[in-house]
Parts: sequence; C-alpha cells; structure tokens
Amino acid sequence: MRRDDRDDPFDDFFEDIERMMNNIMGGDFDMHVEHYAGPGAPNGVPNEAPGETATDAHVDIYEEDAMLRLVADLPGVEKSDIDLKCDGEVVTIEASGERHNYDERVRLPCAVDETSASATYNNGILEVEFDRADDPGASIDLS
Repeated sequence: MRRDDRDDPFDDFFEDIERMMNNIMGGDFDMHVEHYAGPGAPNGVPNEAPGETATDAHVDIYEEDAMLRLVADLPGVEKSDIDLKCDGEVVTIEASGERHNYDERVRLPCAVDETSASATYNNGILEVEFDRADDPGASIDLS
C-alpha cells in the first residue's frame, strides 16, 4: 500500500481490499499500488523505463465488398521493426521501438485469404488489406 503523507480519498477503499485479501489468503497480502509518474507528477520520474511494457495499439477494421482493411496506429516504431502474421482468421502485429512495444492479436470478422495481403506503413499508420476468403466453409447435407 502506498504510504506517504498526502491524503488520498481511496486509502480507506484500498485498506478494506487489503484486509479482505489477507482474510482470504491467510497471510500478509500487500496491495502495493504504483502510479505512473509522468509529466506533472511530483517527482516526474516514471515507475517503469519507457519501452519495457507493451502498448495497446488502436486498431480499426473496415469491411468492404470483396476485401477487408485493417488500420493500426503504431507510433514510435520503424517499418523494419514491425512483424506481421496472419492465419486467415487472426492478424498478429508485433513491433518494438525505443519507447513503444506492441503485441496485438486481432481476430478478423471474416475469413481472409492471407496470401492476398498487402501492407503499408507511413507516419505511424499501418494499413493491411486482404481479399475475403472464397470458401466460406463446406455445406452439410441433412439426411
């Protein structure tokens, strides 16, 4: 638990949770809560060095007649640092830069032909286009 001389309106709440966790776990459960200390924080020092944790990428998917387009915001990485994979249903985006790491798995709303993929990366924006898969599945006869 954070111990400092500032009043925090959530202290009582966290103490209650810590007490409940101690009862459940039968021991010393320390609910140590770290806060990001970025610009504007009292000491201005982040708790973790930049680039040590994965960052969530904003991903949009656009469905068009015969194709599907995935657009992802990946600021702070170079084109050569991006690794893309697709199995026809899930796109995996892995990228790492000086300050940002991305590790995204995006389930597509429909099956795509992964061999038809074309991708571009410009100014932090990744665009990947796929043709929809021709075979939506096999039909099953009912007897």
